[in-house]
Amino acid sequence: MIDTFFQEINKELQSALTTKGHPFKYFTLATTGEENNARLRTVVLRNVSSDLVLTFYTDGRSKKVGHILDHNQVSLLFYDPTKLLQLTIEGVARINTDQKIKQELWKDVPTKSHKAYTTTDAPGSGIQNPDDIEYLKDKDFFTVIHVEARKVEYLKLNEPHHLRVAFQKEDGMWIGQYLVP
Repeated sequence: MIDTFFQEINKELQSALTTKGHPFKYFTLATTGEENNARLRTVVLRNVSSDLVLTFYTDGRSKKVGHILDHNQVSLLFYDPTKLLQLTIEGVARINTDQKIKQELWKDVPTKSHKAYTTTDAPGSGIQNPDDIEYLKDKDFFTVIHVEARKVEYLKLNEPHHLRVAFQKEDGMWIGQYLVP
């Protein structure tokens, strides 16, 4: 019975890749920043492998990349307000260093989205006016991040009882356990 929840987790994450408007397409990434402060931001789910490696893209100059290089333990938060379903994923983030994979993925990024990775100044840099942003023509900072899930928590808000299940990856196998919500 507990495996059905893990199957639902996989189904929902895969659906986010193909179903327009799926609430798991955008999720919250938590990293540890300077002075051990937690930093949160929304990113876009780009891929989910069968062994729960989740992929998103970013500008390589963003603070999240520095945080991952310093401390690669991250948390991901997904929430579906219609189903009242929350997934929390803890894992290890790694920056893709395979240029061939990066180039293949870059080709699939819509041209209009290239701007997100080609600004002359790094994300978070101060500017006087949003119209003053300039873009590079022959260079990009497109970066692929993979998060290998190690722990997944499923929380379904139900009446009369909420349901919470944790899955931990041990020796390549996912072990589930019910938790008190």
